[in-house]
Amino acid sequence: MNSASVISTDEAPLLAVRGVTKIFPGVRALDGVDFTLRRGEIHALMGENGAGKSTLIKVLTGADRRDGGEILFDGCSIDPRSPAEAQRLGISTVYQEVNLIPFLSVAENIYLGRQPMKFGRIDWKQINLRAAAALKHIDVEVDVARPLNSYSPAIQQMVSIARALDIRAKVLVLDEPTSSLDANEVRHLFAVLRRLKAEGLAIIFVSHFLDQVYAISDRFTVLRNGKLIGEYDAAKLPRLELIAKMIGKDLKAVEEMSARRGAEPVRTAHQPFLRVIGLGRRGSMTRFDLTIRAGEVVGLAGLLGSGRTETARLLFGIDRAEEGRMEIDGKLVTLTSPRGAIGRRFGFCPEDRKTQAVIPDLSVRENIVLALQASKGWLRKISTQQQQELVENYIKALGIATPDAERPVKFLSGGNQQKAILARWLASRPRFLILDEPTRGIDVGAKVEIEKLIARLCSEGMAILFISSELEEVVRDSHRVVVLRDRKKVCELTGGQIDLPSIMQAIAARADE
Repeated sequence: MNSASVISTDEAPLLAVRGVTKIFPGVRALDGVDFTLRRGEIHALMGENGAGKSTLIKVLTGADRRDGGEILFDGCSIDPRSPAEAQRLGISTVYQEVNLIPFLSVAENIYLGRQPMKFGRIDWKQINLRAAAALKHIDVEVDVARPLNSYSPAIQQMVSIARALDIRAKVLVLDEPTSSLDANEVRHLFAVLRRLKAEGLAIIFVSHFLDQVYAISDRFTVLRNGKLIGEYDAAKLPRLELIAKMIGKDLKAVEEMSARRGAEPVRTAHQPFLRVIGLGRRGSMTRFDLTIRAGEVVGLAGLLGSGRTETARLLFGIDRAEEGRMEIDGKLVTLTSPRGAIGRRFGFCPEDRKTQAVIPDLSVRENIVLALQASKGWLRKISTQQQQELVENYIKALGIATPDAERPVKFLSGGNQQKAILARWLASRPRFLILDEPTRGIDVGAKVEIEKLIARLCSEGMAILFISSELEEVVRDSHRVVVLRDRKKVCELTGGQIDLPSIMQAIAARADE
């Protein structure tokens, strides 16, 4: 820990978390974490996936009960047993996905469950007047009688904040509040937050947008793997050092690695297979260009929330692009669905294999033949014998550890489930394979096997988009690396440029750099 950057103060905090622990089956999500929040400050919680940010917020707001430690609020020990109890204490949360009722009016959403009454009936006049006043306090003037879903995501987010403040919150927790906002909407939100801060409100801010957390935050608390890494003054913590702390790299070692970096030859590849120009979607990815060649691995690098998965979803047609164009083999194409992508011989292994890839109650055989059967259509059924031959070949080729092909895939280890998903797409003979975190949650041996497989597929002419939060894997396995930050493409590295320091520096650079 860099002691020069650690905050120390005698000021009594409004909220103090002391040694809080939270244990889930097989996982210590919080391990003796400390956290302090002062009145009139904006404090950012920082950390990669699995760091413990969401769990800490759930413990603070009563969604999860802590297993150890203490929480002090305004000098008193508290133990909220539900979000409603936390709200009564003065801790309110506004989530990334607006947690209101879209078909009710703006005013009804602000006062839901707290409607002012008159003569035993709801006083609609008072509800509308108070709702308008609550919104005006945060510089929003809209018709509060209109349904919430008739307004933009930005307005809906502000309505959530107005409701939280009207409950007389002393602490406002904002979980990814800017994820669906454009630049002007973010500026408006930040102006409101600065005024609320000046009025003494304490704000916990969670965001993966580096430019934004530096623009709005007074202090950072960094978590990693459920442990506290440190508490820092935002103005004194360089971006590169923040990233090093978040991903668990020693900054001095990274700087030394950068100094001794040597140029490497640029690896060769075939003609462009896929080219996207100006592809983008509001709330997903800012317009970007990307070229991928047959026989080439293109790595996507960036912190969680940088736009890696969003890019994959756009390319595979899960999310439809609102602007830009795509070319395959030099011909203009439009992908409006995963079915269309599969028809173009695309494959996609998603990040969350348990909910988005494997069908746990189906057998290994059924999981593997799924994509191939879908590409043929259900009227052209693959015979049982063909299925068995195909699956046995892939079980042997990929080394899938299973007693037989009929065993339910849910009984396989994480690494073998991942291999079964890879086998599913390989069986469909794709020209382009998107791998989103293919080595997450699997053992070292399985990781090595999957990385060898990527190299072999590349040598056979397949185009691969490789996404991993393990930057060393991206460096090791990629011919080119596209670096993303705050859902924008910020640079592209080739040959000798591809190393850990260069990627970290690109992620850490300010927007104006």
